Amino acid sequence: MSQTNEQLNTALLKDDFYDAVNGAWIDQAEIPADHSSTGGFMDLVDGIEKTLMADFAKLKAGGVEPENAQMAEFKKFYQLTSDFDRREKAGATPLKPYLERIESLKNYADLNDQLVDWILTGLPLPVDLDVDSDMKHSTIYALFAGGPRLFLPDKTYYEEGNEAAAKLMPLFSQMTESLLRMADYTEADAHEVVEQAKDFDRQIAPHVKSAEEAADYSKMYNPKTMTEFGKYTDKLDLVTAANTLVDGKPEQIILPDPAYFEALDQLLTDDNFEKLKSWMLVKTINGLSSYLSEDFRQTGSQYSRALSGRKEARSPEKAAYYLAAGVYDQVVGDYYGRKYFGEKAKQDVHDMVVKMINVYKNRLQTNDWLSEATREKAVLKLDKLGIQVGYPDQIDPLYKKFIVKEAADGGTLLSNILDFGRIQTKDKFSKWNTEVDRTRWEMSANTVNAYYHPFHNIIVFPAAILQAPFYSLDQNSSQNYGGIGAVIAHEISHAFDNNGSLFDEYGNMNNWWTDEDHAHFKDLAESMVKEFDGIPFSGQQVNGRLTVSENIADAGGLSCALEAAKAEADVNLHDFFVNWATIWRMKATTEYMQLLLSIDVHAPAKLRANVQVENLADFFDTFNIAEGDKMFKAESDRVKIW
Repeated sequence: MSQTNEQLNTALLKDDFYDAVNGAWIDQAEIPADHSSTGGFMDLVDGIEKTLMADFAKLKAGGVEPENAQMAEFKKFYQLTSDFDRREKAGATPLKPYLERIESLKNYADLNDQLVDWILTGLPLPVDLDVDSDMKHSTIYALFAGGPRLFLPDKTYYEEGNEAAAKLMPLFSQMTESLLRMADYTEADAHEVVEQAKDFDRQIAPHVKSAEEAADYSKMYNPKTMTEFGKYTDKLDLVTAANTLVDGKPEQIILPDPAYFEALDQLLTDDNFEKLKSWMLVKTINGLSSYLSEDFRQTGSQYSRALSGRKEARSPEKAAYYLAAGVYDQVVGDYYGRKYFGEKAKQDVHDMVVKMINVYKNRLQTNDWLSEATREKAVLKLDKLGIQVGYPDQIDPLYKKFIVKEAADGGTLLSNILDFGRIQTKDKFSKWNTEVDRTRWEMSANTVNAYYHPFHNIIVFPAAILQAPFYSLDQNSSQNYGGIGAVIAHEISHAFDNNGSLFDEYGNMNNWWTDEDHAHFKDLAESMVKEFDGIPFSGQQVNGRLTVSENIADAGGLSCALEAAKAEADVNLHDFFVNWATIWRMKATTEYMQLLLSIDVHAPAKLRANVQVENLADFFDTFNIAEGDKMFKAESDRVKIW
């Protein structure tokens, strides 16, 4: 439920709107020991966790019957993730064959001989092959290749003098050496493996994109012929591996990060082979530790806890739930959506999305800076926008293949995880050169989030976010527009942010703007960069370029939702703006906030609430804010794009 008038600190309102709305809550809110934050979104996550853990405890105990075959397999898998005694007895045993497989490699030829199976098994490599929509031919799945993730969160952490890295890397080293010793490496061997792995990781860092660089979609589409791709290294036959995986002969491959591949031959040298092996060992033991005993899970989460400021790991019971629900995410989402959301709410919210699209269309048609040619294409893009609400009509058929090998048949938690991973990887590569399924959901219905997919031109609103304070029948229309209405219009706005605007109505990267309109739009986007860039927060500063796409979407979403709210008979702009600030309430650890400032494309929640309202005259009128008040912004400084 939104803040009441009694909870609103009117004395603070003109200085800090976010604190005026959320200050009382912030003062009393406590971050759970196994969390890095608490607040609007996380409160919903915690509520769903409590609900589903209670439901699935009954399912696991036999108190209720599975509703379908996929839920029956989920039940078996949940029993496996929750069999703590068996996991304790097994210790490192399920993991050791994979470590030994890496250790047994003598040279690149050895790795190359098993490259396809290595990829299907899910073992780490310095090159990642993938299949996704072709950015310029969006109806067909194309082949992509990218670089690996680094040990630290971003390449900027590897710059000399980075204070966070100076604290984090020693902890990462200590944790990984402990894991290796738990897997029966000697102290000396464990230390050598970690040092070699870090050396290789540091060599990778200069050549991969930073979060800011990766946030620019205009530089993602770099197609290469397979002949060109094959020349990046002579140590691994990546072309043959790709041809085998997709069961065909692609003519091209798309490289979002071409600079990395241009450096690949510098990384894959004979001198680096042992370092590569150590890097793969470190990646493997860190990546799989959570599927082993409690000691492995606790030790293996030390680094991520330090990174986010969490004091404790999740309880074994919570970890078992999240592991099972994560693997069977669409199955769990189907259960949650049908039981707790339903067809009526699905239709109600769908109607609200259509209404917001029509508001947006009206704004485009009355826009004062778009030319007629560009406006027509923008409206066409809205007309073609796909809408997905609540949950999919059916569970993805892929989950019919997730058949659990139970403990009685020799299955372990890790073996099932890797088997399911192999099924998913084969399925992914089988899609190459086939028609894209725009109806496929990438987020489960029990996920508290929403998204716009520029390659598909669709907006998706899972059931989990469609509850108070975002949306409720107990809230008035203005509160709902300040919550879910702004979220819906935010996702619509992504079709016209600095990235989404590069794609046409079919999701193809295709310039549909006149030169003059696009130049003006880029100037407006630059003003949004400047509005946020350098704002002090949590001991650091906001990166306006990293966050520009989300800030454009916030601005468009809020202004569109405001227009919709004003059209309702029960309009109450006080409630509209208060609920906007309420949905962003968040209390987080300093470590987590600083991590987000480095890598997250979203601005800090407080600034999303405060800065965007300063661009709207109705905000100043509603709360009688005038020049001299800290929340006031001169009209010439206000940013308005959509």
